[in-house]
Formats: sequence, structure tokens, C-alpha cells
Amino acid sequence: MKQHSGALGRLATLRQLAQRFAFLALAMASFGLMLLGKADTVLVERMRVAVSDAVVPILDVMSRPAGTIADVVGAVRELATLRAENVRLREENANLMHWQTLARQLDNENRALKNQLNYLPDPDPSFITTRVVGDTGGAFVHSMLVNSGSRDGIRKGQAVIAGEFLVGRVAEVGQRSARVLLITDINSHIPVLLENSRAKAILTGDNTDRPRLSYLSSGTNAAPGDRVVSSGHGGAFPPGLPIGVISSVQDGIVRVEPFVHRYQLEYVTVVDYGLPGILPSDPVPEGRER
Repeated sequence: MKQHSGALGRLATLRQLAQRFAFLALAMASFGLMLLGKADTVLVERMRVAVSDAVVPILDVMSRPAGTIADVVGAVRELATLRAENVRLREENANLMHWQTLARQLDNENRALKNQLNYLPDPDPSFITTRVVGDTGGAFVHSMLVNSGSRDGIRKGQAVIAGEFLVGRVAEVGQRSARVLLITDINSHIPVLLENSRAKAILTGDNTDRPRLSYLSSGTNAAPGDRVVSSGHGGAFPPGLPIGVISSVQDGIVRVEPFVHRYQLEYVTVVDYGLPGILPSDPVPEGRER
């Protein structure tokens, strides 16, 4: 028993000595490494590179599960997004197929009715695409200049469109240029229809960005969002040209938001629908064909 107790005492003493000198040993080791680094930087760099080479494969193996999990999570999220997008596209495709079927039916009915009525279709319009070179718009006038004129076949009263939307008519024509009166100008008065109710009105410009509807029947249920198209009356424009939508109805004043604003116009199309128009054409000099 006494020998066993003595051995335990010596072990405890050694442990205490090790704890006391551990900090000193670590400090001396650090100091020695610093001296070694100052004395031989090449050796320290080689040791650092060797340690990095040994550790990097381990870190790579450890990081792969995390990267794999991140990829899996990203793939799951992308799959959920694709499924939602697929559902939306299927619904949109079904709606488009429905409208395509209706359009074909209406086209067939229209053709049949025209054949029964011996209907003569309108001649194909001719058109010229030209560039806007000047905007003379201001507080008192809304018009613009284009770089095509009578030598290109442009004449007064022709419709001016952007895409499929009506933006104005030709008001003045020179040899190489023409002035287009926009639908927002105070001098612009266009016979129109509300596409849904077929109510007639006059689209009157007042030098603002939103012209108003005049002479609209008081019993007409005009609401924001209703489409406004040309009526074809007066021989100015063909029927059905899109112009805009009703933006507001306040105190009996109906305002229309045009589909195209003048600051968006860079190129326009001047279309000759073969209509007499509302403006007399300039006389053609003898010996010159229009």
C-alpha cells in the first residue's frame, strides 16, 4: 500500500511540473519557429506549402458533401420553379388554343357571309415607312415632321400608324417632308367607336397626352379599360384601327389613353387606304403624276 501511494504521489508531482512548464515550452517553441523563419525563409515556405498540400485534399473531401447538398437544394428549387412555370404555360397555351379556335370560326363565318352578300373587299393599302426627324409638339401644337413627302407618294389626309395603332394623319406635304397632326392635337377630330358597346363618339384632341371623347351618348356605359377604335365614318380612316383605352371618366369627361405616345415615335408608317379623306389633296401640276 505504501509503495502504491508513493507512485501516485510521484505521478501527481510530475503532472504539476508539466503543467507549470507547458506554457514556457510553447513560448520557447514559438520563439524558435520565429528564429527559424527569419534565418531560413525558404525552409519555412516549403513547410507551409507541404502542410497546405496535405490539408487541401482533406478540406476538398469535407467540402464536397456541403457543395453537393447546396446543388441538390438548388436543383429542387429550380424544379419547383419549372413546374410552376410549366403549369402557367399550359394554361396560357390552352387559352391561346381556345382563342385560335374562336378566331378560325369567326373567320369562316365572315368569309361565308361575305360570299352570300357578294361583298367586295377593300383594296390592299399601300404604305411608306418613314423616320421622324422633328417633334414640333408644345403647349399649343402636337405634330411632328417626317422625312418623306409628295415625291414618295405621301398626300394630305393619309393615316399615320405606329405598329398597328393610329397616331395621326398627314396635315401638310412638301416634296421631301410632311407634317403629321397627332391625335392629341387640338385640331384633331376623329370618328371613333367603343369596341365593346359600339357606341359612337368623336375623339377630340386638346393638346394633352389624353384626348377626350366628345358627343358620346349619355346612356353609354363607358368605363376605364374600354378600347377605342376608329369608326370609319367620314372617309378619314378605315374602321377598326386601334387608338387607345379609356383612362378615366370624371364629371362627364371621358379621357382616352393612346396606345402610343409621341415621345415613343421614331419610325411611323404612312398608309394610303384609298379613302377620300377629310382634307383636300394639293392639286397635281400638269405633267406630273402623283
